[in-house]
Amino acid sequence: MRIGIIGAGAMARALGGGWAAAGHDIVVGARSSAAADAAATAIGPGAHGGTIAEAARFGEVVLLAIPPRAWDDVRREAAGAFTGRTLIDCTNAYAPDTAAPEGTTAFVLAEDAVAERIAAGAPGAHVVKAFNLCAAEVWESNTREFEGRRLAVPLCGDDPAALRLVAGLAEDLKLQPISAGGLHRAKYLEATSVFTVGLWFGGQDARAMFPPLEAAFAVAD
Repeated sequence: MRIGIIGAGAMARALGGGWAAAGHDIVVGARSSAAADAAATAIGPGAHGGTIAEAARFGEVVLLAIPPRAWDDVRREAAGAFTGRTLIDCTNAYAPDTAAPEGTTAFVLAEDAVAERIAAGAPGAHVVKAFNLCAAEVWESNTREFEGRRLAVPLCGDDPAALRLVAGLAEDLKLQPISAGGLHRAKYLEATSVFTVGLWFGGQDARAMFPPLEAAFAVAD
């Protein structure tokens, strides 16, 4: 599959590296050609650097691995190239929690629904929220099972074909895709991320908050 990656940071390299290893062809687009080329080199064989517009046009699937504040500039540079594409949004709009106790690292959301804003700015694209819950280092790692359970990736989106494509890309990384509802539910993934990452930065084991499914006793009222 042809994958365009917009952004040249840790998330672009981690996900791109896994997809290149799985045999996908990748173009990394960034404002700086040097940054795009460096990211492509780090991703490995099958990856090449380019501009933002080139990456958007190249990919059957396009990964947005950018700060959310950069979206408006990116969509202008892509100039309509997202139309008909599956657009993966792995972003989170974090801001420091200024109300946190002194010496504590915590975050809040700088905006409530990044994925919906991206979809509104690219009306011809099929946006899927995915890969936003964990740091790039997790995706880069070869560890995929914890306590006997495969690491899962929730997917939120409205287009069934796009969801199938992204589910396949998650499986290429040996991850377990989970259908998590329409794009209107992506805001809950973003909130889960900011809450959970804050706990991790505080040294708390967020995984310990939840029992496994067989012990959850989830019964509709």
